Amino acid sequence: MSVSLYYSAHRTTPLTGAESASVARVVAAHITSFPYDDEESLYVYDRRAAGPEEIVAGSTKMPLDPGRLMPVIAHVLDSVTELRRAMPDAEWRVHMDDLDVPWDEAEGYALPGMRDADLIAELAAVHDGDGAAE
Repeated sequence: MSVSLYYSAHRTTPLTGAESASVARVVAAHITSFPYDDEESLYVYDRRAAGPEEIVAGSTKMPLDPGRLMPVIAHVLDSVTELRRAMPDAEWRVHMDDLDVPWDEAEGYALPGMRDADLIAELAAVHDGDGAAE
């Protein structure tokens, strides 16, 4: 069973040229810095298929490898945070299936533990067979 992170922005006015360029820059920077070649990354849908007020939308399928889950979540949410900051007047929704990801003005989008090195190491160890869930 796969879990995906979904992100979308809505407003009544279309993207400006500068905003479109910002979206392209964020997506390009994300792809360049994404840590895993074999995992799904930030994916922004073709806007021509979007609804009239949907200015940005996309999704990312989360990895099945628990040791990669938190780094992928952090990387994608950092990129979505950059997108939101480039279009602050839009109405944003970010969620992982039924779980809404909260927005914090200082931190951006984040989930508890997504940068916890000990948790990431523990998840990787369980996946690698070095530890067992008890």
